[in-house]
Amino acid sequence: MRTLLSKQIANSKTFKNQLLGWSKQFREVIFLDSNQYHQRYSDYDCVLAVEAFTSIKTDYHNAFEDLKQYQSQARDWLFGYLSYDLKNDVEDLRSNNFDGLQFADLFFFQPKKIFLIKNNTVEIQYLRLCDDEMEEDFKAILSYTETVHHQASQAIQQRISKENYLAKVARMLEYIHRGDIYEANFCMEFFAENVTINPIEIYSKLNSISKPPFAVFFKNNDHFLLSASPERYLRKEGTKIISQPIKGTAKRFNDSVLDEKAKVDLVQNPKERSENIMIVDLVRNDLSRTATKGSVQVEELCGIYSFEQVHQMISTIVSEVDTATPVVDILRTTFPMGSMTGAPKISAMKIIEELEETKRSLYSGAVGYFTPNGDFDFNVVIRSILYNAQNRYLSFSVGSAITSQAVPEQEYEECLLKAKAMFEVLK
Repeated sequence: MRTLLSKQIANSKTFKNQLLGWSKQFREVIFLDSNQYHQRYSDYDCVLAVEAFTSIKTDYHNAFEDLKQYQSQARDWLFGYLSYDLKNDVEDLRSNNFDGLQFADLFFFQPKKIFLIKNNTVEIQYLRLCDDEMEEDFKAILSYTETVHHQASQAIQQRISKENYLAKVARMLEYIHRGDIYEANFCMEFFAENVTINPIEIYSKLNSISKPPFAVFFKNNDHFLLSASPERYLRKEGTKIISQPIKGTAKRFNDSVLDEKAKVDLVQNPKERSENIMIVDLVRNDLSRTATKGSVQVEELCGIYSFEQVHQMISTIVSEVDTATPVVDILRTTFPMGSMTGAPKISAMKIIEELEETKRSLYSGAVGYFTPNGDFDFNVVIRSILYNAQNRYLSFSVGSAITSQAVPEQEYEECLLKAKAMFEVLK
């Protein structure tokens, strides 16, 4: 049973910063921030979960079945992540590329302490703890002050050179022209070795310049995710399932006329639209595996949404599921998300593994939560920095969708555009 306490806060932005700073004392932390981005599907402006009462941590072998048992037995709030390499549990695939991060393939925890913020109200839920502790923690959060340190610049290296990147995209185009795939999301890693960072400071900078709807600060002991993701993977509201893949990117401009033109050009770009529509078809197929008959619908096709750094093309696909459908099965039958793989999905994942040089780890995976009544909400881990504090390895990856219309030089420039915010906060 959880003890509930509701509190009013004078300034939600200030309180969120204090809450995040206060959380760093705990071994397990997930901080989710919508940055008050206007969106149709949302329960909270911000959520913090800390301190594991129980947890599950595993590699990809039988991972979804283990999570299914854990979630069905807990029937409580669970927070955690699904790494991209859980594809190896879903299909007969392998991941043999270099892994400098060493994240577990799956991790979820049942938090002792949860804070749910909506407007100027915070609902506090503690597991098997007394009211006095909740009041004391609330006072400690309100009095928290952060000491700001000047972060040293990090020497970022590029795993795949530009020349090699162009050659790999040319190779992928050969696969497309041969008919093996229609589209694949090809990614490359930027990394730094022997570095020490302040993860909360880096996350705060990244979040402040991006202001995305699915920002995440995640900590599990020495493993950190600092994410400015604009993309939702999958959400469950009762019997309704919502997927919102992003495919299509355009640079933003300070000049309002140029910025509006960039949006119009994105709307009219046949290559970007075809990318998006291919993934919409893939998502429709994935959702149909658990949907009730005839319930899969495209709610919005190729909508344009503006963020601090870029304009994005986003589609919304929905379905209905039977109440008896296990919630983890809905994730398993749609994972990994189509926007980060390609079509056909299995062939694309095999080619991705062949041409990429780094194990994706949590990048291209998902972070989110299950509610006690079996609803869930998960983002797509993109525009994110991953950090292993123990081996002092830092990594971020970016990618783009390769179709038959792809121009390798332009794909490379799109990757650099997506990497801009990460470079900015690290340099």
